[in-house]
Amino acid sequence: MFTGLVEEVGRVRRLESGGMSRLVVSASAARSGTEVGDSVSVNGVCLTVHEVSASDELAFYAMPETLRRTSLGDLSEGSLVNLERALAAGERFGGHIVQGHVDGVGEVLGVRPEGDAEVWEFSAPDAVLRYTVEKGSACVEGISLTVVAVGEGSFTVSILPQTREATNLRGLGVGSRVNLEADVIGKYVERLLEPRFDKSRDFERRAQDAV
Repeated sequence: MFTGLVEEVGRVRRLESGGMSRLVVSASAARSGTEVGDSVSVNGVCLTVHEVSASDELAFYAMPETLRRTSLGDLSEGSLVNLERALAAGERFGGHIVQGHVDGVGEVLGVRPEGDAEVWEFSAPDAVLRYTVEKGSACVEGISLTVVAVGEGSFTVSILPQTREATNLRGLGVGSRVNLEADVIGKYVERLLEPRFDKSRDFERRAQDAV
């Protein structure tokens, strides 16, 4: 589990294609204390550490399914990536519950200044928007962000200068694809309420048949 608070921005050093793609990134803070088999969020995607170098690199394997369902396939050597180690028990929980399981890929639709901040608009599939609410949380590229507004097929967030400079957002712009994860609490609430909705629909059908 992650919090969506990016620990550092790494840079892709190498990409090796094959049956499984191997991703090697520079890392300092995210490398500290990390061992083979640990989970690290890379642009919001939970990946398992395959190798910890003696210098400043972490290596991961990405399955074809991972590349199909996320924007990791868009990366190239030199790309900036957001890194966060899994949350340790007893640490401060400053963001929101992030699993690193991408629900969909969106696109940066617009960026406009608002005072010292910036308002970013992202397109999003229904699998994300159905759980997105104003002033709720959304995870974009592994970053925990507060939703400003929800529209038809998109949502907006307000980005502080500190957030922009401390994440890979500083290298993104209109047209960039981004990994999106909806708030997991909303998913569980919907799942728990499904039986009640089914019973209600069943009751309505029987009432209509009796008329």
